[in-house]
Amino acid sequence: MRSRVATEVSQTRARRLAAMTPAERIALARRLGNEGVANYMTTHGVDRRTAIVRIKATHQVGRRPSRCTAADES
Repeated sequence: MRSRVATEVSQTRARRLAAMTPAERIALARRLGNEGVANYMTTHGVDRRTAIVRIKATHQVGRRPSRCTAADES
């Protein structure tokens, strides 16, 4: 069961996103992505490139390799 406050916050967030233009949503996604990478860099004491490589690697954990990604690595 969700609390009333959690439901209201979720609805407010959904309304705010619905009011944004596609360009504003893309800008928000990019800003949040950059903030995430910056946070990772700070937390782990690595440079931007290393942070991105490590984040991408964590997205692949537990996934089955695809033939198309194996072809890209050759």
